Amino acid sequence: MIAEIISVGTEILLGNIVNTNAAYLAEECAALGISCFNQSVVGDNEERLSEALRLALSRADIVIMGGGLGPTPDDLTKEVAAQVAGAALLMHEESKKAIAEYFKGIGKEPTDNNWKQALMPEGAVVLPNNNGTAPGCIIPLDGKCIILLPGPPEELTLMFEESVIPYLREHIPGTIYSRTVKLCGIGESRVATEIADLIEAQTNPTIATYAKTGEVHIRVSAKADSEQEAKKLAKPMVKELKERFGNYIYTTEEDVTLEKAVVDLLLANELSVGTVESCTGGLLAATLINVPGVSEVFKFGAVTYSNKSKKKLAGVKKSTLLKYGAVSPKTAEEMAKGLGLMNKADVAVSTTGIAGPDGGSTEKPVGLVYIGCYVCGKTKVKEYHFKGNRQKIRENTVKAALNLMRECILEYYSEKTFGKKGE
Repeated sequence: MIAEIISVGTEILLGNIVNTNAAYLAEECAALGISCFNQSVVGDNEERLSEALRLALSRADIVIMGGGLGPTPDDLTKEVAAQVAGAALLMHEESKKAIAEYFKGIGKEPTDNNWKQALMPEGAVVLPNNNGTAPGCIIPLDGKCIILLPGPPEELTLMFEESVIPYLREHIPGTIYSRTVKLCGIGESRVATEIADLIEAQTNPTIATYAKTGEVHIRVSAKADSEQEAKKLAKPMVKELKERFGNYIYTTEEDVTLEKAVVDLLLANELSVGTVESCTGGLLAATLINVPGVSEVFKFGAVTYSNKSKKKLAGVKKSTLLKYGAVSPKTAEEMAKGLGLMNKADVAVSTTGIAGPDGGSTEKPVGLVYIGCYVCGKTKVKEYHFKGNRQKIRENTVKAALNLMRECILEYYSEKTFGKKGE
């Protein structure tokens, strides 16, 4: 089957927002075994939107449209799709009720134009929006279908996973089973080199690599008549990848993020954790706190941007700062160790670096970062050189800090009998 993605919104054409939806949808289609040969971006214009939709239907089985389902006059996606499909727009009472409940939940009254979002093409499969007001829908059309999704990424993603994937799986011949092997601490080019022979020889299952911020994901997809058969086909490939990459792999579970893998490791070993951050400015702590259940292990988080706070909150020596500077392996070591000892945390992680765009020098360029990790009395420091703007450097630092934490905990237990702290 062939899919085509149409992203709707003048703000995307103007570059005001980055089109992350198209990347997400393309990746998910590939995982489902659906080919995607064309993508387009269309502004909020009825004529051009209609033209793009008709063209997509002429060459694809499934057209996925993201955006333009809001309450304002320039939200035209549903109206255009209904016109192309020759379907009347009718009030969908369940959607109207859901919109009313949404506004009641946030203590506001819906305006008249909000009811526009509850109008649905006749004969469409309505997709509930559990993260906003705009429901989506699937319009069957002569053996093909048009899928309408809201524009906000958090709404589109949830709706696609909850409603669209199950629908497509029911209508795609055979069964596609996918497993994602997630790696950290290794670059995409090296991963690609290590599995070049597997890619060259691939048939069923297929494998593909995806570069993420500070991570590499390998998607293994198998197709068979049943899910059990497809799983059986994928299993040897996943096993081979585990043997090749070892501890670079932090999970093979779809819903496990790097931060969740780290928190799970802390919970499993009953280890408390603290963070002390300079260049990341609290981003590491915030990332950990996003994980449900982290309150069981997270003990303390400090942002020590100034030298004074590094001394006061993390116990960094004045002589260390004078001799080596704030961005140095010695400072990173004392930050991590000091925070761990002062707050009686089993694990403590420090970040110090130059995020830019200013502040760099020949000796210490922008992107230089030191990360320290203290685990039950032992401290390790690593040096990193990141590229990109200030935000990207900070995000890469967080990924590297999480991975260093994971490595150090695994190393700590590999040197002892595996088990919980104190056993």
